[in-house]
Amino acid sequence: MKKIILPKQNLNPTFIGSWIMKPPSICDELIDYFELNKNMQKKGVTTSGINLDFKDSMDISIKPKDIRLPGNELFEKYFDNLFSCYQEYVDEWPFLTSFASDMQIGSFALLRYEKGQHFQREHTERSSLSTLHRLFAWMTYLNDVDIKDGGSTFFSHYDLDIQPRKGLTLIWPAEWTHAHKGNLLKKGSKYIISGWMHFPN
Repeated sequence: MKKIILPKQNLNPTFIGSWIMKPPSICDELIDYFELNKNMQKKGVTTSGINLDFKDSMDISIKPKDIRLPGNELFEKYFDNLFSCYQEYVDEWPFLTSFASDMQIGSFALLRYEKGQHFQREHTERSSLSTLHRLFAWMTYLNDVDIKDGGSTFFSHYDLDIQPRKGLTLIWPAEWTHAHKGNLLKKGSKYIISGWMHFPN
């Protein structure tokens, strides 16, 4: 057997879409929601349970059916904006219209990282039979974090560091090709909202 190298193409996309969500007040409202609902906060929640060695954070998990509960109206506003981002993503990669026109949002989370915390384990959003239905991950940073204070998201296969910026919204494939981790937060707080888009049940 002989390994061969295919010709390099002019395009070298990461398939990570990025936008600044407007208005920025949505981010402030989501942070306020997080801080006002301390009874809903839990430490280090992952799909396999609480594991602070993998993920050290404070989380609020929300099911899609709870979006329309009184007091949760801001999530509808957020997802209207996220849907607009996804529509632009599909416009950029029109092949998606052939099979990904009816995506659903699963359970999602608001998260806060404090100094010394991060999602230290490199991971992907589609890594077992139980997560095969996920097609995309999405995330919005809710506040700015100065580059000297850490807290960036690192996509290892692309050597890409993304620094938290208020309103910066990312959509990326849930596959192993987009393995990533959160770098250590050295100062202050970092807030995000994050979840998945998946095929209909």
